[in-house]
Amino acid sequence: MPRVKRLQPGSEWNELTTTAADWKAADPALLATMLGQLHLIRAFEETVLELAGEGLVHGPAHSSIGQEGGAVGSIVSLRSADAVNGSHRGHHQFLAKSLTHVTKGVLDLGSLVTQEVAEVLQRTLAEILGLAQGYCAGRGGSMHLQWFEAGALGTNAIVGGGVPMAAGNAWAQQHSGTSDVTVTYFGDGAANIGSVLESLNLTAAWKLPLCFFIENNGYAVSTTVEEATGEPRLSARALGFGIPAWRVDGMDPLAVHLATERALPALRAGEGPVVIEALVYRFFHQNGPFPGSAFGYRTKEEEAAWRARDPLERVAAEMTKLGLINEAGVAAVRAQAVDAMKAAAAALTEQDPDAGPHGPRTGGSRPPSPPGKGVRRIRPSLWPDPAFVDVGIRGDLSEIAGARAVEQPDFRGELKRGKFIDAVSRVMDRRMSADERIVVLGEDVHKLNGGTNGATKGLAKKFPGRVLGTPISENAFAGLGGGLALDGRFRPVVEFMYPDFLWVAADQVFNQIAKARHMFGGRNPVPLVLRTKVAMGTGYGSQHSMDPAGIFATSVGWRIMAPSTPYDYVGMMNAALAIEDPVLVLEHVDLYGTEGDIPVGDLDYQIPFGRAAVRRAGRDVTVLTYLSMVAHSLEAIEQTGIDAELIDLRFLDRASLDWETVGESVRKTNAVLIVEQGGLGTSYGGWLADEIQRRFFDWLDQPVQRVTGGEAAPSISKVLERAAIAQTSDVVGGLERVRAAFGGGAAPGSSGREGLGADSWRQSSGTSPGISPAAPASRPSGEVRR
Repeated sequence: MPRVKRLQPGSEWNELTTTAADWKAADPALLATMLGQLHLIRAFEETVLELAGEGLVHGPAHSSIGQEGGAVGSIVSLRSADAVNGSHRGHHQFLAKSLTHVTKGVLDLGSLVTQEVAEVLQRTLAEILGLAQGYCAGRGGSMHLQWFEAGALGTNAIVGGGVPMAAGNAWAQQHSGTSDVTVTYFGDGAANIGSVLESLNLTAAWKLPLCFFIENNGYAVSTTVEEATGEPRLSARALGFGIPAWRVDGMDPLAVHLATERALPALRAGEGPVVIEALVYRFFHQNGPFPGSAFGYRTKEEEAAWRARDPLERVAAEMTKLGLINEAGVAAVRAQAVDAMKAAAAALTEQDPDAGPHGPRTGGSRPPSPPGKGVRRIRPSLWPDPAFVDVGIRGDLSEIAGARAVEQPDFRGELKRGKFIDAVSRVMDRRMSADERIVVLGEDVHKLNGGTNGATKGLAKKFPGRVLGTPISENAFAGLGGGLALDGRFRPVVEFMYPDFLWVAADQVFNQIAKARHMFGGRNPVPLVLRTKVAMGTGYGSQHSMDPAGIFATSVGWRIMAPSTPYDYVGMMNAALAIEDPVLVLEHVDLYGTEGDIPVGDLDYQIPFGRAAVRRAGRDVTVLTYLSMVAHSLEAIEQTGIDAELIDLRFLDRASLDWETVGESVRKTNAVLIVEQGGLGTSYGGWLADEIQRRFFDWLDQPVQRVTGGEAAPSISKVLERAAIAQTSDVVGGLERVRAAFGGGAAPGSSGREGLGADSWRQSSGTSPGISPAAPASRPSGEVRR
């Protein structure tokens, strides 16, 4: 028989409940503050549901009624410098943190609503109603509440989406020499989400001061926890990562507080993360004013049993037993909270003058209201100005207004031939020496003498603690980088070993990092650089070979840089690390081994931001391209003898692209060929062709032509991989088609694809890959100006 030994988890897992002695020992001021916060939050949520019932809340109203005890108990003793973030059902967390901030954690039940408290209530309500005075200028609404000054990092509509961002904030706290902590709140559904599990692992490995607070309310929308997981005791997740955990009754705010107080010393001492699971219950459905029983997934008996455990009543009853308050006192607290919310609502709404016997006569701010007097509307003067709609998508670049920008022909320092990859590591060395805020993180960046390609060569030894080799967890470390960027004390440089991995971290890349500045009101910088390499032609196959430029170009918020020379790389990386927006810096493995001029001593210049480079002047056709296809395009132009103007775009996003240089060239040549190596489906050129035809239609004598790879992603087979990506011969074919469209005739046998005639290709795939002319459009009266 084998010998069997029962293994024990490496971390503690405890359940905490309170006794009468705990309530007796509690500071009366603490209990009073908890009772006051509970009533303020409850009255707030009731007002939100009331306004939602009148059609004044645009979008969902995820009430936290019933769950207030978890937020209040865990936040009431936190510092303002401590931080929290939460989920879509996060009004209570935001209010608890904001109220604790403005009151310094102490409420007077006899005078509950100070001017500061009233302002918190009104501005939070204004945000939920989408009004300009809200904390996020009305852009965040119910699900995206942020107030950095109070330590409220932002609630989040993506289940589990805010957890990696909280990890980044915790890293910044720890490495800024503070004992501050971050608490990230999420529900039972998020306990099974990959970003949460990745973050549990990463924070445990790096011993970050992050409290994972699970609000286990028993349901997703209608699916029970027992249906969704084999281990419904969700704090058990912690044991797999060596993280200590607490399980507590969330309907007992004191129990939550005591569990948090036991967790905080370890967090503040740098011993790593903790998990707290609070068993709570939302009294209403996922969204709106009806109970879950109205939808058939909960029984009235279950709801009644949980309502009997209301955290407001629990605290009031215990305080009454201790002689700290009486029934009239509790009623007075309730009345103050209700009156405060009436005042907040009155400041934001007014009698609707258009309300007649059939409701409002015009569309206005909401759907038709019930007939009769007292019908409210939002005060029209409080709506945001529609012109504000796109303000704050990205910064204004004022931070680099005085930067020294030098193109290579104007550079007066010493230049020496060197490899492209050496420029990558050298400029990072220089920037990290000059700016202690810069940290580099990604898979294997700290080893292999500079990662898998040498891009971080020598940095780990020179800058200990600032080159962070991460677990294989793109969601976690990309989001951690986003949290670092929002915190502002550090400037993260995140490396994706291959751009295809962005799909693994798509939520953090596109929903979180890209949208953060705009979504939270347009004020918060997000200084993050994401580096990745295009590896087409290396035999790594379909999941390691994409060009992500087209995907990022359609994601609002990202700036995109694509340097094709070592000199440009230095200047563009310097710019990327100076601006306050997230920047994707694209590299190409074909360029890593190529040589070019690199400054010997002066590595502090920038490339003029948003300026394309004319690599060859010409009059026959404008060729627009980037990265390795610049060289392929030059070769193709020489082979055809066509007098093409070659523009290396360099800055690829909508806001940064050099429309002036492109427009000047189009007006001269009257034809455009867009050249890219990657696949047709995720093409950058598809977006660019559409934009060019909108802006410059009157100057085009033929549709915009395109050279791309094939429809399918590159395969492992050398032959099939070559057939899937564009190279010099494909550009030759594209140039010949432009000439043919002008009546010059195509070169004999030219097809735009190597080794396959045009007719054969059309028969096999139904289209002509490599060269995709845009459909002609109606001629406008003039150029569309943007």
